[in-house]
Amino acid sequence: MNDHIQRTLILFKPDAVQRGVVGEILTRFERVGLKIIGTKMIAPDREHYYKHYEEIGQVITRRGEDTFNNVLDLMNQGPVIAMVLEGVEAVELVRKLVGSTEPKSSAPGTIRGDFSHMSYGYGDATNQGIPNLIHASGDLADAEKEIPHWFNEEELYDYSALSEKFTR
Repeated sequence: MNDHIQRTLILFKPDAVQRGVVGEILTRFERVGLKIIGTKMIAPDREHYYKHYEEIGQVITRRGEDTFNNVLDLMNQGPVIAMVLEGVEAVELVRKLVGSTEPKSSAPGTIRGDFSHMSYGYGDATNQGIPNLIHASGDLADAEKEIPHWFNEEELYDYSALSEKFTR
C-alpha cells in the first residue's frame, strides 16, 4: 500500500442496525470508492468495549466515567456491524462523510446530519448515550490500533475492486 491508501474502522452501532439503515449508510461509503476489506456482526463484551473506548479512545480520560458508562449502555443494546474500509486517505474521507460526533452539530448531507439529531445537552440531561449511528476511527493512529482490536489479519481481504480504476 502506498502512503495515501489507508484502512479505517467503522462500527455500525446498535441504533443503526436496529433502525435498518446500515445498507443505506454503507452505500455512501461504496459510492465514493471505498472498498470493504473486512466485515462481521459481533456483540462485544464490556472488556472489549473498554479497550476500544478507553485504552484506545480515552473516553473516561477525556469525558469522564459517566459518559463512558452511557456509551457502553448504548453499545450493549444490540450487536454492531464492524467493517474495515480501504481507500485513498480513507480515515479523513470517512470522518467527513460521517459528520460531527454530536448529531445536532452535523451538517446536512453527512450521515449523522441526515439520520440523527440528538444533542449532547439532551443526552446529558437524560443521562444517556448519544445514538449517533456509527463509529469511525478519529485519525490514522487510532485506526491502526482499532483495526487489530476488532479484526485479525485472516479476516481482512486484499482484492481488486472495479471502482479502484476510477478512484485511485
